[in-house]
Amino acid sequence: MKVIIAAAGTGGHINPGIAIANKIKEKEPNSEIIFIGTNRGLENDLVPRAGYELKTIQAYGFNRKISLDNFKKMYKTFCSIGEAKKFIQEFQPDIVIGTGGYICVPVGMAAKKAKIPIVLHESNAFPGIAIKMLSQKAETILLGFEDAKPRIPNAKKIVVTGTPTKVKHLEISESQKVQIIRQLGLQENLPVVLCFGGSQGAQSINDSLIRIIKKHKNVNYQLVWAAGPAQYEEVKESLKECNMEIEHLNKVKIVPYIYNMEEIMNAVDLVVCRSGAMTITEVSNVGKPAIFIPFPFATENHQEYNARVLEKVDAAKIILDKNLTAELLNDMIENLVKDREKLQKMGENAISVSIQNVEEKIHQEIITVVKKDK
Repeated sequence: MKVIIAAAGTGGHINPGIAIANKIKEKEPNSEIIFIGTNRGLENDLVPRAGYELKTIQAYGFNRKISLDNFKKMYKTFCSIGEAKKFIQEFQPDIVIGTGGYICVPVGMAAKKAKIPIVLHESNAFPGIAIKMLSQKAETILLGFEDAKPRIPNAKKIVVTGTPTKVKHLEISESQKVQIIRQLGLQENLPVVLCFGGSQGAQSINDSLIRIIKKHKNVNYQLVWAAGPAQYEEVKESLKECNMEIEHLNKVKIVPYIYNMEEIMNAVDLVVCRSGAMTITEVSNVGKPAIFIPFPFATENHQEYNARVLEKVDAAKIILDKNLTAELLNDMIENLVKDREKLQKMGENAISVSIQNVEEKIHQEIITVVKKDK
């Protein structure tokens, strides 16, 4: 099978594409797979690192504001349909897969012109513009959340498969949990709260956590906090102003980035984070109660829609970014960690939303489309 995957921009679009490619390779080792992206996004690092060839086109995301810059981007994106068509003609794929984002539009349009079947995957609870634009052209649209289904009324076929992610539920013993917590330099007898804002950190969350630490509010809980590589030094300097050394804080472990996220998330008691589709999927997979602070500038406000998926089953609380303060965040954490039964129930509710065998389901739908086209 020959496959083109369109994925660009952020890890939320690229990582599902890589996971799908890996599953195809696992099932059919002789498959040929290439990616189409741009020369600007994370795909330039992630795709070659995963062992796949990346072809690039001059596509851009654009907003709805009328401006010269926006018209230029629209024109370049329109022209990139021809670039994508050239790659499709050269490679002759059996199928084109898009994992959301602006790159899907020119690649999807080119595939349609070349009469190549299209499958789209949408991770978010509120589908993006690209998915909506291509909804009638795709043979199948695969969804991360059931909630997205009524928001794509014109699709030929919709299947809720979940979103592929590396972070899964681990069966870890109490002694293993204690060991993980000790390795972080924390105490095993106090609840541990995991905080992060995505791969680059989140300024508003970081600001609130700094205030909590400076005012010594985390009396009844501990923090393991990924501040983000770009913001770690800023956090360090801010704490220094209060004569606090980032490496020697009481009941707090701050790092730029967490590389063993699966292990850490399985060991902690509560998660505080943004609500990208990948994060929501990981939290539900692991079965952890969460406080979500949706990124307010996400396209179509999709992060809030994502967070509502777990809030409505009582697996999570939400603080809107505009309402976020250190006091509000601390109070919410305090109220949750003091009730172990509540935390456990929220975790169970989170798992109830999790979808199992995601990659297997996605692969099966891809095979169905390819066989149908033969």
